[in-house]
Amino acid sequence: MSTRIYVPCDSAALAVGADDVAAAVATEAARRGLDVEIVRNGTRGLLWLEPLVEIDTPAGRIGFGPLDAADVPALFDAGFHTGVGDHPLCLGLVDDIPYLARQQRLTFSRIGITDPLSLDHYEAHGGFRGLRNALLMAPSEIVAAVTSSGLRGRGGAAFPTGIKWNTVLKAPGTEKYVVCNADEGDSGTFADRIVMESDPYMLVEGMTIAGIAVGATRGYIYVRSEYPHAITRLEAAIERARAAGFLGRSLLSTGRTFELEVRKGAGAYICGEETALLESLEGKRGIVRAKPPLPALTGLFGKPTVINNVLSLAAVPLILDKGAQYYQDYGMGRSRGTLPVQLAGNIKHGGLIELAFGVTLREILFDYGGGSASGRPIKAVQVGGPLGAYLPESQWDTPLDYEAFAALWAVLGHGGIVVHDDSADLSALARYAMAFCAVESCGKCTPCRIGSTRGVEVIDKIRAGHQRAQQVVLLRDLCDTMLNGSLCAMGGMTPYPVLSALNHFPQDFGQPGADQQAA
Repeated sequence: MSTRIYVPCDSAALAVGADDVAAAVATEAARRGLDVEIVRNGTRGLLWLEPLVEIDTPAGRIGFGPLDAADVPALFDAGFHTGVGDHPLCLGLVDDIPYLARQQRLTFSRIGITDPLSLDHYEAHGGFRGLRNALLMAPSEIVAAVTSSGLRGRGGAAFPTGIKWNTVLKAPGTEKYVVCNADEGDSGTFADRIVMESDPYMLVEGMTIAGIAVGATRGYIYVRSEYPHAITRLEAAIERARAAGFLGRSLLSTGRTFELEVRKGAGAYICGEETALLESLEGKRGIVRAKPPLPALTGLFGKPTVINNVLSLAAVPLILDKGAQYYQDYGMGRSRGTLPVQLAGNIKHGGLIELAFGVTLREILFDYGGGSASGRPIKAVQVGGPLGAYLPESQWDTPLDYEAFAALWAVLGHGGIVVHDDSADLSALARYAMAFCAVESCGKCTPCRIGSTRGVEVIDKIRAGHQRAQQVVLLRDLCDTMLNGSLCAMGGMTPYPVLSALNHFPQDFGQPGADQQAA
């Protein structure tokens, strides 16, 4: 009987030599005359341990990592192919690793366990049960289930998914679309990539259910060009799903139709904004549209369109499989279900953590992240991408909840957390936020286009010590104009990192005083 050995195939593992490890395992097993089956699985999300190789045993999967190809002969000498743990790189049962064992994995329950492109693996672990249920339901019943679950957009705005779907369902018109925003451009975020590379059928299933729910027959996945592995895997998954009857003219012989295709973005951060994304999908320059009309009524090619983030759509199959109440039982307040948190920056144990809403930032930083990688005290944590606020230690006990963060003038966004130790200069990070906006602005509105450029100039004067008090007043006034006058969140959110840095770390701007409440 062959030994099954799992070697991850996602981008993070490939970047640190997973292909070389897989080749070395195959070569060494052949040299020793051992019968092994190598399965290329997705990542478990424990990125500091990649490549994390797992051996299938009767007791469970035993992990070894992080591995290098040069480690493989010694591992075979130690009997790792039998799951024996007499080696310094042995991690024991992977499911028992505290980082993983303490999570509440709903969306990511299959990820790292299965071969991403195996339909058999996907169905054996609950795949397509949600779609099969949806095909037996009326569209309004599907929308009602998603609404009752409390699912909100995981892309940043946190708008209730069911309300958006209901608007599209009730919109007049025989032609409607489902669009997945997979333009994951925020710094420190990689959950969308992990879904697309490690469990692509989940996204296919979620989009198909959305199509059935709102009466759309075609969907598009808009993926950033920097994700070539995700694009390749999605295209392969779509082709296999279509061949098996899960996509196409008659879904599982029910007569319902849904087609799906991948479109590649061209590297513009602004195309993560839903209306700029639609412009790009239509072959135009990615420029923000004025709203109203809303995309739910006048979206892609002027038709009613559902636009959701990868994580929003990926949560849908579970809701249709296990029911709205099952999903709603996780979380707190109006933040239901789980949030895939991505932990990056100056952190010892970076990776993907899926937890129910309500966990605190401090728990994530220390119980999961293990503190800073440098060993120095953590000074500031940016949550929600490059336009998210910098949170000082006094705010780390705030629960991860959309409303709780909004009360701090902060955002959860896509769940990205980037950590900075006490060597960080927050005035330099604030300057970066303005410079980032200046580069990535679509240019349509003056507050964003001109305000960000002036913002860089003002912060440079503050850092140079030129009339600091007056320049700080000017910076606050400029942020107020951007916050209230910008057409979209690109300019409207750039003040968040700037003001939070200025309010909570005034000493980095040459200003006296303790933390103030963000204005």
